Amino acid sequence: MRYLITGGAGFIGSHLADALVARGGEIVILDDLSTGRRENVDHLVAAQQAELVEGSTLDSGQVTKLMSDCDACFHLASPVGVRLVVDRTLESVLQSVRGTEVVLETAALQRKRLLFASTSEIYGKGDGRPLAEGADRVLGSPMVPRWAYSTAKSIGEILACGYARERGAEMVVARLFNVVGPRQRGDWGMVLPNFVRQALAGEDLTVFGDGSQSRCFTHVTDAVDALVGLLDADGAMGYAYNVGHHEPITITALARRVIERAGSPSALRFVPYEEAYGDGFEELGHRRPDCSALRRLTGWVPSRTVDDAIDDAIAYQRSALAQVTR
Repeated sequence: MRYLITGGAGFIGSHLADALVARGGEIVILDDLSTGRRENVDHLVAAQQAELVEGSTLDSGQVTKLMSDCDACFHLASPVGVRLVVDRTLESVLQSVRGTEVVLETAALQRKRLLFASTSEIYGKGDGRPLAEGADRVLGSPMVPRWAYSTAKSIGEILACGYARERGAEMVVARLFNVVGPRQRGDWGMVLPNFVRQALAGEDLTVFGDGSQSRCFTHVTDAVDALVGLLDADGAMGYAYNVGHHEPITITALARRVIERAGSPSALRFVPYEEAYGDGFEELGHRRPDCSALRRLTGWVPSRTVDDAIDDAIAYQRSALAQVTR
C-alpha cells in the first residue's frame, strides 16, 4: 500500500509514518512545515522509505497529483494547539475548513479510502462523564476562538460522513483525545511537553487556572494503532470513533507526576487563564471518552499509561538537549 499523509511531518503524523513503514507501506507526506518538522521524518526520507513534499492542502492541483499516486490517505493536516487557535483564529479556521474540503473532495472523486483526524474539541465542555460518539456537543459562543476551532473541525466530520453516506466514498473519522509522547512540542500550548521542558530546566511548572481540570492522555503509539486499525476496517466507513485513554488525570496531578518522574526540584506556579490567554477564554472542565465502539469494531484498547507517555517525553527531550550541548 502507498499512503498519503497530510501533516505527516507533525507529531502524530511522523509516528504514523513510522508505523506504516514498519508494516511495509510506502509513504508520501504533504506538509507545509508550519508546525511540523523535517527532523521528525528525516530518518524515513534518508532511508528512501518516505517522500516529503513541502506544500499546502489548499493547493488542489498538488493534492490531486499526490492522491492519484496513492492507495489511501490519512488527513492529519490541521492547526494544532490552544495558543495557535487563540492567536490566529481566522487563519486556523480557514486553513482547517478549506484544506479539508480540498483533500476530502479529491479523495472522493478518486475513490481513495480516507481517514479524517478530528479532535475531542468537538464535544466542547464536559462534566467528566464518558462521552460516546453520539453525545450532545456543549459549546460556548462562536465569538470565542476555542469554539470556532471546534466548529471548523465539525465541518470536516460533516464532510467526511456526508461523502461516505451520500456519495459512497470510503471515509472514517477519528476523534483524538489529548495525544502525547515523544516529538510533541509545547510551542502552541501543549501541556505535557511544556511541563517536561520546565521540569528538566528546574523551572516552576506553569499550571493555568486552578489545575482541577482533567484530561485523558493517550500515548501516541496507542493512537497510531487505532488510526491504522480504523482505516483498515471496512465497517468503520461513514462513522466517527473516539480514540483515547479511559483514565482521567487533573492537570495539577500531571504536573506533579512530571516533577517526580523527571527527578526535578521544580514547584508549581498557578496562572489565571485571563493572564495567559486574555479575557473571554473558556476552560473545558473535564473530558473523558467512551471508546467502546472502537473496541467492538477493531479490538483496540490503549496499552500504555500516562506514566509511559511522561517517561517517553522526558527521554526525548533529554536526548534533544544532549545533542544541543555537544
